[in-house]
Amino acid sequence: MTAIEGNPQTPRPRRSMGLFNNIKFFVLCHGMLQLSQLLVSGYLKGSITTIERRYGFSSQKMGLLAAFNEVGNTVLIVFVSFFGSRVHRPRCIGIGAMIASMGVFLIALPHFIDGKYNYTGINSNTKGNGSSLCQSQNISPVEESDQKCNQNNTGNGVYPIFLLGQLLLGIGGVPIQPFGISYIDDFAEKRSSPFYLGILFAVTVIGPAFGYMMSSAVLRFFVDVDKMSLGETNLKNDDPRWVGAWWLGFLIAATLLLLTSLPYMFFPRKMSREETEEAPAEPSTEKMMHGTVTTEEVSLTEFLKSFPRIVMRTLRNPIYLLVVLAQVNLAAMVAGLATFMGKFIEKQFAKTSSFSNMMIGGINIPSAMLGIMAGGVILRRFGLSVRSSAVMCTIAVFVSIMFATPLLFIGCPTQNVSEINVHNCSEEAFNPVCVSNRVEFRSPCHAGCKIEMRCADKVLNYTDCGPLTGFASPGPCDNGCNNRLIPFMILSSITCFVASLSHTTSFMMILRTVTPEDKSFALGIQFMLFRVLAFLPAPVLYGRAIDTACRLWGKKCNTTTSCHYYNLDMFRHRFIGLQIFFICGGFVCFFLSFMVLRRINSTQQRNEKMNNQIKSESSQEMKDVKQMVSKSNGHCNTQRVLRK
Repeated sequence: MTAIEGNPQTPRPRRSMGLFNNIKFFVLCHGMLQLSQLLVSGYLKGSITTIERRYGFSSQKMGLLAAFNEVGNTVLIVFVSFFGSRVHRPRCIGIGAMIASMGVFLIALPHFIDGKYNYTGINSNTKGNGSSLCQSQNISPVEESDQKCNQNNTGNGVYPIFLLGQLLLGIGGVPIQPFGISYIDDFAEKRSSPFYLGILFAVTVIGPAFGYMMSSAVLRFFVDVDKMSLGETNLKNDDPRWVGAWWLGFLIAATLLLLTSLPYMFFPRKMSREETEEAPAEPSTEKMMHGTVTTEEVSLTEFLKSFPRIVMRTLRNPIYLLVVLAQVNLAAMVAGLATFMGKFIEKQFAKTSSFSNMMIGGINIPSAMLGIMAGGVILRRFGLSVRSSAVMCTIAVFVSIMFATPLLFIGCPTQNVSEINVHNCSEEAFNPVCVSNRVEFRSPCHAGCKIEMRCADKVLNYTDCGPLTGFASPGPCDNGCNNRLIPFMILSSITCFVASLSHTTSFMMILRTVTPEDKSFALGIQFMLFRVLAFLPAPVLYGRAIDTACRLWGKKCNTTTSCHYYNLDMFRHRFIGLQIFFICGGFVCFFLSFMVLRRINSTQQRNEKMNNQIKSESSQEMKDVKQMVSKSNGHCNTQRVLRK
């Protein structure tokens, strides 16, 4: 009666709040917020190789940095399920977004506290590549390196700042997706909920795409554009030593994240449920409301005590467990792919960071977005059952394996890198040159070159490189396999599209296989498993696999820095091999979920058949009893007539 009596008051919030009591407007705001949040994620991954080159980090270290935002997220995501029904969800989302914005500003801080970028060929007196030539010196390369280390800041102390920024970004992002999804599913029409979530997931995919595209544009500017005068550096963005203005994009993304957090301060704690033509929807809402009231009576201590029991109860649902494990496998594949796909294209096909990010943001991510939207449309158009959804996910993931497998064989051969003059050259030198016989050296000094030919402060070539090499051209040798990039991008984009068909469908399988009172908790466990089993370890695993393919590590101040040259065949096989491994794991889990649903369905049909038989037999027995009673009554009436 309380809920019914409160219905006449529901129009008041609409008149007072107007737009902020509309679930469609909430979906719009949440899409914009997640777009901004994931723009940061996409931009960070698009800047991986740039930050790695600027500060000399290994791929494994960059993988840890990319995944470190999940640490704070994982620790706090457990409490989302407890506080989800008690707190003002929109307001928590807004505050969390503000904290995340602070973290992004912090990530850009190392650029402003560190010195200028120093690379091979730059010094205080000359421009260009003079310092990398082979020449007689009064000091040894080791002594020269020690002098540079004493004069310049190596940037070794900035890594903790990056980690702290990522930690704040993860903590602030804790309530955004779980609270947003549960809020939409609670107050949207049941039939429209999959469509809204499909739109939301598709919009959030655009965020990383914008991040990659923004990195493609921003990284065309030199890293010290704010510290140098125009024309002070002669490096071009296709130079292996080039470092773009990675910090600029973080400032832009942090500002957008802060602005999109503001509308959440005005949404109500409980919104009027979206109008629906289906009358049975109201009792389920009322049931959920009563369930919320009961949950609020549980204290935090009782919740923590009952947490393991509730987790085990949730994980005992075989469909929920298998679907979540399938999603974990696909999430691990996406996490590693998104983190290092740009680096893979850059190293495998000898492209710039800007071009690689443009390929990812302009082709791969839109393909995934279309797949997510198509999955949501199919789910709504055909009204797929849980079993049909399992079939769709299984087929989609299997087909994606077929398209991903050929990627193992599409790539460029490993460069032919040699060294002639090693003793008189610095180990830190990295300024690749290509000699006439298409052999690459990591610096003019290592090629034995003593003279450089210049024109208007631009190096044309290097001469007097010895009888074996003759002359050398600046820059790495052409790999001669640019035509292989197109089929690689086509197959990878098709793989992304087909695999993404299972995204919205698998989410709705989870929402439809758990009880309404466990919905928020099930989502909390799902996101926790995502982070613990996929988003945290996958980038580190991919980074470690990439590092094992390194042929030549950089050196700076007697410390190993980022990798200069890779065994490209090994790089490709390990990177794509991990991708196929995780997709296969997702296929196995989806297939098992279908088999379990099939078994459950057959059991239900058998039970229904038995019940129908029992009902039929009972009905027949009742008919027989009625006939016997009827005959008995007729016999008694005949005897009465005869007696009369």
